[in-house]
Amino acid sequence: MNKIAIKLLAVLAIFATAACSSTANAPDAELVLVAGATGRTGQHVVQQLVDQGYAVRALTRDADKARAMFGESVDVAVGDVSDPASLVTAFAGVTRVVSAIGSSSKEGPGSPENIDYRGNNNLVDAAVAANAQQFVLVSSMGVTHDDHPLNKMLNNVLIWKFRNEEYLRASGLTYTIVRPGGLHDKPGGEQYIVLEQGDTVKVVAISRADVAAVCVAALQYAEARNKTFETYTVKEEPALNWQEKFAALD
Repeated sequence: MNKIAIKLLAVLAIFATAACSSTANAPDAELVLVAGATGRTGQHVVQQLVDQGYAVRALTRDADKARAMFGESVDVAVGDVSDPASLVTAFAGVTRVVSAIGSSSKEGPGSPENIDYRGNNNLVDAAVAANAQQFVLVSSMGVTHDDHPLNKMLNNVLIWKFRNEEYLRASGLTYTIVRPGGLHDKPGGEQYIVLEQGDTVKVVAISRADVAAVCVAALQYAEARNKTFETYTVKEEPALNWQEKFAALD
């Protein structure tokens, strides 16, 4: 092999190394923190991230519950979204965040104001401090309708969710805000996932597993960044053309 060929191979090796190191969204370059990891939606997010090769940190108040649920497949961090100081260690080294937390009561510590608004705001602040690259928020369809029945039933839950959306959008973080329709626990991947905008009031639903699939896909495609959208499923053949779905959104 002559000297010119050797030099050419060396140059090609340098470019190949640079190309590999610049793949920002490669799972092996990511540590994703999932808040609400042991919840009914969060556990799907965790499992799908693990299945796709991501390093995952589950944020929980109950380490034993998280370890029983996920085994050794994830890192478990104990923290409370109501206590900002408890989040500092949990966010160390985190590149991306998925929040699937939600209120558990109408009043008190688990209320919409304390969890959907203040708790998520604390997560946003922690993500900013950790220089996280993206924050994916599970919100809800209907948040722009103050007269929505859920606000009357659940102490203004949608109003508080929308206020948190605005806080996230103003934070400077790269974000993706996912607004699912009614949630159910049927298997995912069986219907066509719709992504749309406008927050029109309609009776639609989506499985928690499919919401998780939307969140995980949003981490992978630049077209999902800094977008807010509603999602639900219809009885059509599934088609996971995520890049096209995200690119069609404003």
